[in-house]
Amino acid sequence: MTHRQILEALSGLLLVLFVAMISATIVSVALPQIIGALEGNQSQYTWVVTASLLASTASTPIWGKLADLFNKKLLLQIAIVIFMVSSLACGFAQNTGQLIAFRAVQGLGMGALQILAQVVIAAMIPPKERGRYNGYLGAVMAVATVGGPLLGGLIADTSWLGWRWCFFIAVPFTVAAFAMLAKTLNMPTVRRADVSIDYWGATLIAAGVSVLLIWVTFVGNSFDWLSWQTAVMAGGGVLLLVAAVFVESVVKEPVVPLHVISRRTPALAILASLAVGMAMFGGSVFLGQYFQIGRGYGPTAAGLLTIPMMVGVLFSSTISGRMVSKSGRTKPYILVGLIVLLAGFAGLATIDHETPLVLVSAYMLAVGVGVGMSMQNLVLVIQNTVPLREIGAASGAVTFFRSLGGTVGVSVLGAILAGQVATNISEGLAKAGIPVAGDAAAAGGSLNIAALPEPIKEIVRAAYGDATGHIFLVSAAIAVVGLIAAIFLKPAQLRDSLDISEPGPAPKQEVATTATTTA
Repeated sequence: MTHRQILEALSGLLLVLFVAMISATIVSVALPQIIGALEGNQSQYTWVVTASLLASTASTPIWGKLADLFNKKLLLQIAIVIFMVSSLACGFAQNTGQLIAFRAVQGLGMGALQILAQVVIAAMIPPKERGRYNGYLGAVMAVATVGGPLLGGLIADTSWLGWRWCFFIAVPFTVAAFAMLAKTLNMPTVRRADVSIDYWGATLIAAGVSVLLIWVTFVGNSFDWLSWQTAVMAGGGVLLLVAAVFVESVVKEPVVPLHVISRRTPALAILASLAVGMAMFGGSVFLGQYFQIGRGYGPTAAGLLTIPMMVGVLFSSTISGRMVSKSGRTKPYILVGLIVLLAGFAGLATIDHETPLVLVSAYMLAVGVGVGMSMQNLVLVIQNTVPLREIGAASGAVTFFRSLGGTVGVSVLGAILAGQVATNISEGLAKAGIPVAGDAAAAGGSLNIAALPEPIKEIVRAAYGDATGHIFLVSAAIAVVGLIAAIFLKPAQLRDSLDISEPGPAPKQEVATTATTTA
């Protein structure tokens, strides 16, 4: 494909990817209004978000593997239809049960679109040239993640739209993307006589991940960390994943190829991606809550205050992508990105409810720059080590683990935040001479701060503002793990060809042959 043909196809890919990514976060600000209108409870509030994350995370490697077995364009079109129909259904939901079910189906489409967009790009463009295009991809993903709450706040605050348009808004864009891709994306049909789909592996992976994420969602709230429920759910999830590993080691066409993710470079890149995933998801979720509850800003203003992180991601991913394509090297940019990410988290770990917004913005900018420089380059590192026939599975594996890290990270950080907030509220009420038990429970269980009495309102705001720094201290520690993993990555030059031309011989033999020919 020529550069112009790539850009034409890429425009449709980026459009549908943006809509899919933004649908994961657009409901975060509008969710209280949605649950109130559908007369739901707190448990259902959690599951409206968790259902889509579960389905998206668990299905990602399955879609990646299917992309190695079947026509990529057809799979992408099927995913667009699934996402479009489920988004429309979410908008028409009449109760929370229907909404949760439709969000789970929407999650299947979201997971498919996120991985298939990367797979299609990998099938069109050689790794060395892919850097600048991946820069656009990373910018779209990050802007969608950070900009979702802002758009959701604007829609929820607009009286003539209402919360249902948080779902309806995706439909016209997906229709346009489908038409653009049908016209511009031309890919050869892949038909293999020996196609074998690993149904057992796919089922065990989905079940194991789902059980563990359900456990992380409810532990600390519905039951204690040390309880029989934890033993059953955590133990059961681990056993399912152990069984999945065994199945993947013996089947002909594994969903997650162990021979790919067990290599040094992919394993280290996946570990570093966990830290980036936590930054991408945790930053948008908890900073939005910090500005609304801890600082007293409205939904739209809170979204606007996260712009520094969005700007950092946008420019760093685009610029570093072009520099990677020019130099053919990824490790220096990944290292610098993770160092800047660590510095941003270390700064956010110091914030409280009185920290100047200029400082908070500077720390968010650093986090955004770190995410932008490292996120897509880590995918590129793995794609550069595998032949074209394994691109889908390899891309699906790194995206799966990044999403898993982000999902689990948000749940764990949320549990830490809830515990710290409860402690801060109890201490604040005690200092103010207000009875702790009843009022603390009421204050801590309600996010409708405006409805609280004035003394309690200020205590709750301060509690959330001061507790936020604690979760970013944990994020900084995890970023250190990601940085150490990146340090041990082997420096490698990105190849110019779409595929590994000679997969049989060892790299040293290839280099030796090239050197002899040149001489």
